[in-house]
Amino acid sequence: MRPLSARAPGIAVTALLVAGLLAPVGHARAAIVARVDVEGVISPVTLRIISTAIDRARAEGAVALIVQLDTPGGLERSMRSIVQQILNSDVPVIVYVAPTGARAASAGVFITMAAHVAAMAPATNIGAAHPVAIGGEMDKETVKKVENDAAAFVRTVARARGRNAEWAEKAVRQSVSATEGEALKLKVIDLVASSTAVLLDAIDGRSVKTPKGDVVLRTKGAEVRPIEISFRDRVLNVITDPNVAYILMMLGLLGLFFELSNPGVILPGVIGGISLILAFFAFQSLPVSYAGLLLILFAIVLFIAEVKVVSHGILAIGGIVAMVLGSLMLYDAPSVELRVSWGVLVPTVAVTAGLFILALTAGIRALTQRQTTGAAGLLGMAGVARTPIDPDGHVLVNGELWRARADGGRIDEGERVHVVAVEGLTVKVVRAAASGLPESTAKEASG
Repeated sequence: MRPLSARAPGIAVTALLVAGLLAPVGHARAAIVARVDVEGVISPVTLRIISTAIDRARAEGAVALIVQLDTPGGLERSMRSIVQQILNSDVPVIVYVAPTGARAASAGVFITMAAHVAAMAPATNIGAAHPVAIGGEMDKETVKKVENDAAAFVRTVARARGRNAEWAEKAVRQSVSATEGEALKLKVIDLVASSTAVLLDAIDGRSVKTPKGDVVLRTKGAEVRPIEISFRDRVLNVITDPNVAYILMMLGLLGLFFELSNPGVILPGVIGGISLILAFFAFQSLPVSYAGLLLILFAIVLFIAEVKVVSHGILAIGGIVAMVLGSLMLYDAPSVELRVSWGVLVPTVAVTAGLFILALTAGIRALTQRQTTGAAGLLGMAGVARTPIDPDGHVLVNGELWRARADGGRIDEGERVHVVAVEGLTVKVVRAAASGLPESTAKEASG
């Protein structure tokens, strides 16, 4: 047998090899799970956010992407594109309806159904996916076609993910909804999780189907890496809210109107111009109805006409009706969430109509008032003769010494006079008693 000292180098090498093999097990880098938060109305901005998140998750080598969802619904076209993105994603997408109190309504149902893993937080709900027609613009036959198309689409998505297709169809046809517990029992979702960490632990080891084949999720203890939404998309997400875009448009119209009415004020024009540009930028992502937009512009024309035409309020009432109808018709979308809410519409119409009529009335009143400055402002003013006027002399009017002429006879120094005409730098005057103007109506001379 070889002595221990002779075998020492071999034992040391073996120990190092074993340590090298075990080290990766003990210090393996944690898996990465990307996460993006989606709130509000489903729109083209939402589509870009989710599409970018999937690409980022793939580029960063994430094992999955969590889409934390809270939406009242949105545009059908954007929803379909998002569903296609999720169905064709080789990165497993986990739709998590959260936080507590969130919902996945209307278009949110389709997106949740399309997920590789669908989860909900406590005290959340899902459902009510029936397509809504705009103000009766679609006849019954068209509405039925839209409903059948949506029902077929949601059935296909649900069956592709092994979820309850019958309930999904009821959500479209009958607008049924379910709490997180009911959704779990009905096999609409896969699990209920109180937090992202609990969710990742629960789905660890689950196998999901992707276009590249089955993938086993290894998410226990994974690092959750949020995907930051770009500043451009954040701004777009705010201004593409139908109510915000509507308010921006009304601010823009008011600002430009006041700038044109009072050239040189500058601030209203700057605010109005910026607001209108942002509003039209938002309209690119919203289903704007030109009929609604024209009605709002027509309402402004009626407000202007109300001040210039004696209509006893008929034009103003017509303007208010046109603005209300235009506001209701402004967005041509199949969802109530993409229309202007009454809580925004009523005060906006009232304030806009009031400001237009008030500003125009004040402007017309100013035009009809007697001029108080310049040469025309001297007419009818009272003055005092500072020198004898026969026929020329000087008078003190409004604290200023003027050259005067009196064609009606001599006026002595100290007599009160009234200005009856202005010719260049000379005023024509008559005695106060001969002017025919009561003393109470004549402006007193100062000084």
